[in-house]
Amino acid sequence: MRARYGVPLGIAAAGAAGVLYAAGFEARSFRLRRVTVPVLPPGMRPLRILQVSDIHMVSGQRKKQRWLRSLAGLRPDFVINTGDNLSDTEGVPEVLDALGPLMEFPGAYVFGSNDYYGPKLRNPARYLIEKARGRHGLNGNKPVVGAIHNPWEDLRDGFDGAGWLNLTNTRGTLKIEGMSVELTGLDDPHIKRDRYDRVAGGPSESADLSLGVVHAPYLRSLDAFTADGYPLILAGHTHGGQLCIPFYGALVTNCDLDTDRVKGLSTHTVGDHTAYMHVSAGCGTNRYTPVRFACPPEASLLTLVERDA
Repeated sequence: MRARYGVPLGIAAAGAAGVLYAAGFEARSFRLRRVTVPVLPPGMRPLRILQVSDIHMVSGQRKKQRWLRSLAGLRPDFVINTGDNLSDTEGVPEVLDALGPLMEFPGAYVFGSNDYYGPKLRNPARYLIEKARGRHGLNGNKPVVGAIHNPWEDLRDGFDGAGWLNLTNTRGTLKIEGMSVELTGLDDPHIKRDRYDRVAGGPSESADLSLGVVHAPYLRSLDAFTADGYPLILAGHTHGGQLCIPFYGALVTNCDLDTDRVKGLSTHTVGDHTAYMHVSAGCGTNRYTPVRFACPPEASLLTLVERDA
């Protein structure tokens, strides 16, 4: 019996332990990623951006809420929220409560698909199938039928009421101690709501700094921002791969971005233009797949400094 069943039982035990770790520990092991980005013009003081993304709030996630509130202690110059705040139709009050201390700072936001629509149970293997077919979200796939609609308007009103800029296919400007920071945003490319033609033209000459902001880092959006001369693009959506293989990395990005740039700071080049890009691995998960492996939840503190001569 031992020879016949010992190995399968050992594999099953190891698998169960892995699931318990991924769901019970790592998915709630919140981290702060610190990044330095040389994009400021000479003579401009450093700026600190706190990026939060992919919160995927489910009612009752108290530890996540406490951790988000604690981020206000970092005292950033401004906050960028790159979307997917919800994974529960009842989650809006808890998102606004958790982000309340951060909304005391200047900020801006874009929405992701999960802000508009509730999650559905799906086979995780579909992400691999979509990667193989080059189809993601509504990009090449059939329209969703019977989608659950989230109360995103309440979320928008809460952010707007706090003075955060809504960057839905539009531009906005933050004044930070006399400095003009221009933000150009897109609605979510994952569900084909991006309209770059409405914001095309590149950074304004009057701005001290211009940034591109989008939820899902699809190549068409990255290409457009980079070709127009934006020095830095902020995005989320990928969850850093969520379930990664140690010493190998992510298997999928849930968009057409390559897995080498699934999270953290990298660059994107179009012609003779190169932009820095920061992709947040986010701090949540879809409520139906509440696990992370080799990819802990995070927020990011980006310190912008003078660019190289």
